[in-house]
Amino acid sequence: MFPRRALPLLLAPVPALAQTRPATGPWRGFNLAVTEQAPPGGADSRRSLRLMQSLGADSVAVMPFLWQESPAATAVVRGGDSPDALVAAGIRQAREMGLRVFVKPKLWVQGAAPGAIAPANDAAWRGWFAAYTQALLPLARLAQEAGAEAFSIGQAIRGATARPEWREVIQALRGAFRGRLTYVAADTEEAEAFPHWPLLDAVATRIFRPLGPDDRPQEWAAPMQREVERLERLEARTRKKIWVAELGIRSAAGAAMNPASDRASVPDPRVQAEALARWLRRLDRPAIEGLFLWRWFTDPARGGAADTDYTVQNKLAEGVLLHAWAAR
Repeated sequence: MFPRRALPLLLAPVPALAQTRPATGPWRGFNLAVTEQAPPGGADSRRSLRLMQSLGADSVAVMPFLWQESPAATAVVRGGDSPDALVAAGIRQAREMGLRVFVKPKLWVQGAAPGAIAPANDAAWRGWFAAYTQALLPLARLAQEAGAEAFSIGQAIRGATARPEWREVIQALRGAFRGRLTYVAADTEEAEAFPHWPLLDAVATRIFRPLGPDDRPQEWAAPMQREVERLERLEARTRKKIWVAELGIRSAAGAAMNPASDRASVPDPRVQAEALARWLRRLDRPAIEGLFLWRWFTDPARGGAADTDYTVQNKLAEGVLLHAWAAR
């Protein structure tokens, strides 16, 4: 458990109707997770976004899905749970409320992580990229029409990091989407290895770094500082601003040691609040242009003190965000 002496000054959860500020400067927001009970465009989704804005968030990442049946498959199709109408409703509702929108397609691979894709040979790789581009282009056109400002060409597809076909994907997407383009690396290691940043508008990555024992937050400073220094070196080398497209930690015992684990655990909202408070302070620097926490549900009732998910909804960490974002 977390010793009280280690806690920062955490504020209480914020009221639902805080005034929305204009969306300017660095992007600060959440990855938006859609629930069946609160589809985008509806009243519950609007209420959830208002609650999110009351914490100082000015941006959302909307996440449609692509799908392939195995790591070796070369057919890529749209996921059935993110039809055009649902994606467009999410983008338009967010834009109507003054939020900036980053469309961040995610590839689901049956039985494996997206980084595990492995077409058999160069011809198969070319087939995969052709199918992937054809699946992605309608999403880029939809994002353009609905008013999104940024679009990701892919996320955490580590097996394809060095492939030259990304150049053709980027060229095709430039013809369909006029906003900012990026790629979301699985982590800083992949971001450092990705060779195509000169063709894109920002460097994007994810952070789910192990920090240390829950009850020794003083030990978290070193891994956090190493991560930030690597991101600053990457910004200097690429001459592109950094977007942390996913940053998260569960509100669960043991989460500081393994933030990405989904292992069953008891709730501990304090470890989430402390880790996010420290990360937000470390990442508040000129090299970091975008920061999207993982995650926020369209259902405003999600989260709560007994919940162990990554969301900060109805938890102690809301006060951290109020202090870090809304108080500015």
